[in-house]
Amino acid sequence: RRCRVISYLILFVRLLAEALNIAILARVILSWLPISRDSGLVRLLDGLTEPILGPIRRALPGMGMFDFSPFFALLLISMAERVLVLALSQLA
Repeated sequence: RRCRVISYLILFVRLLAEALNIAILARVILSWLPISRDSGLVRLLDGLTEPILGPIRRALPGMGMFDFSPFFALLLISMAERVLVLALSQLA
């Protein structure tokens, strides 16, 4: 029973990481398109990703017109996913 719960937690961590990755990539792609910032989809993606991207953006030095926060966010999400899955696997 304990292993089943841990398996579900690992699945949840992986799905959450994948969903965040997709949201960040979608936000990047939409930022290149002539779509209104007031669009419901843009506001949804901003709401989901800004809590992750905002602190990273503030911590990075200014890079002119380039925003590397999505790249670092994807790296951090990947690392956090691996650490959490490894820690959960050790509990099984």
